[in-house]
Amino acid sequence: VPKKLVTTVSGCADDALAGLVACNPGLRMLQGHRVVLQADLLAIRGRVALLSGGGSGHEPAHAGYVGKGMLTGVVAGAVFASPSVGSVLAAIRAVAQAGAAGILLIVKNYTGDRLNFGMALERARAEGVDVRMVVVGDDCAFASPGKAGRRGICGTILIHKVAGALAEAGASLDEIEKKVMAAAKVMGTLGLSLSPCSIPGSKPSFQLAEDEMELGLGIHGEAGVRRMKILPADMAVETMLRHMTDQSNASHLSLTPGSSVVLVVNNLGGLSCLELGIVAGAAVRCLENRGICIARALVGTFMTALEMAGVSLTLMLVDEELVRLIDAKTTAMAWPNILVGPATTRREEVPAPIEGPRKPQDETRIGPGTARVERVLQRVCSTLVEMKDKLNELDRGAGDGDCGHTHARAAQAIQEWMRSQPPPDAPAQLLSALADVLLEQMGGSSGVLYGLFLTAAAQSLHGRSDSPAWADAMDAGIEAMQRYGGAAPGDRTMLDSLFAAAQVLHFLYSPGADPLQILAAAVQSAEAAAEATRHMEAGAGRASYIRSSRLEQPDPGAVAVAAVLGAVLE
Repeated sequence: VPKKLVTTVSGCADDALAGLVACNPGLRMLQGHRVVLQADLLAIRGRVALLSGGGSGHEPAHAGYVGKGMLTGVVAGAVFASPSVGSVLAAIRAVAQAGAAGILLIVKNYTGDRLNFGMALERARAEGVDVRMVVVGDDCAFASPGKAGRRGICGTILIHKVAGALAEAGASLDEIEKKVMAAAKVMGTLGLSLSPCSIPGSKPSFQLAEDEMELGLGIHGEAGVRRMKILPADMAVETMLRHMTDQSNASHLSLTPGSSVVLVVNNLGGLSCLELGIVAGAAVRCLENRGICIARALVGTFMTALEMAGVSLTLMLVDEELVRLIDAKTTAMAWPNILVGPATTRREEVPAPIEGPRKPQDETRIGPGTARVERVLQRVCSTLVEMKDKLNELDRGAGDGDCGHTHARAAQAIQEWMRSQPPPDAPAQLLSALADVLLEQMGGSSGVLYGLFLTAAAQSLHGRSDSPAWADAMDAGIEAMQRYGGAAPGDRTMLDSLFAAAQVLHFLYSPGADPLQILAAAVQSAEAAAEATRHMEAGAGRASYIRSSRLEQPDPGAVAVAAVLGAVLE
């Protein structure tokens, strides 16, 4: 049975509603019933009240749509089960007694919901209440829907919104019923899923193979119209829209070029927001290519099937009046609060900022040392390329196993850069240029850390070429890395090798010191420090999230730094 974060299986529907009401001052529970109402029921006096509801497990539907400008109240059943007649009747009575000028029930087309809401409606009418019911069936899945008709799915939230805006503006029950029924006729929804869902305490409702997706499934984990191999997002969206608008499909939506629509891209519960954004972009592009104007697009989690990893697309054909009703303000917490306007993939981009003029000292100059610089850099690059597999292997124990790739990418970028232009021989310009190359091409946090180090070191070397300047540069680079990276010596990072080398480079301050000898000692010290990270506990970087007992090898970043210093000395 899949894991669920619930307190008790039997109480999950009640607990979810209680949590919603606890966090939203505009909502109240109806005593003794699984019914949520607007806190300010007095505001309904003389206006039409709107009630909806259905099974739980579709959150934020339906209680997330209770608020000024949307629903007056909702009745919730247990997970994926219709609410009871008694609770629906209690909700009708509560708003009737608050002085509502008529009540409209908005019901999704499922037999259980139709029966329970219908029975409550008949009993309320017998008590003299003016109550009507609109049944929404927006599912485009089945080419020839059976007797039960089209299922009510995510498009229902647009009906809540249109009805809510009309009621808020003081429209009569007749007018709301007429307009809502017309809107429901020009609307279609289709779902697509990569996974099933499971009611708390139960096994999944169906199985999908690793490489399969299912088209046209309902919001209770019922089967769809067909299974297919997983497609890329753009092709999946294309398939969905083709099915929704296919004229041979009895439940299709007629879309002609020039039509205006409201698009809803709905997360069925378990899709990542990253995937949802990709699907939304693909849907907008696909509709634009067909000559459809997307007057508004809503992207988010609106009506779910528990944790199903899937998406549904809803299209409603709209005129100016419907768009105005969709745009009207609401306090319902699940309705997105976005700037109104059409959706398009053709938005003008903000022009890139203009770079300031280069300072004269930044001009790169080629000098007698250029050939030597090239030789040293080639050695560093070939060392890093050779070490790729070793560094990846070291990184697998504590990171994501890409340290070698990242360093090899840096080496290739430097080689590419040297082919395109000879490197400057002035130390400050050389380090600055290398920083730019690495920041642009290396990627990962190492790219930024090397960039920080080289940028700060270059500042220390401006207009200097004496030996102590290199010790200052090393210290400045380390200081910048520590300031932004948060690591300190002893934290099992690349800093350990650098710090060890820097301590030895301080001997460059002594008069008469032999720079080559000191550099050789610094390299040895860096190598020893890299080896010593084998026995350290990680205090920073990704490895710090892993128990130290599992890190039995040296830190790949420290090993790479020691190798770079060694290649410089050769």
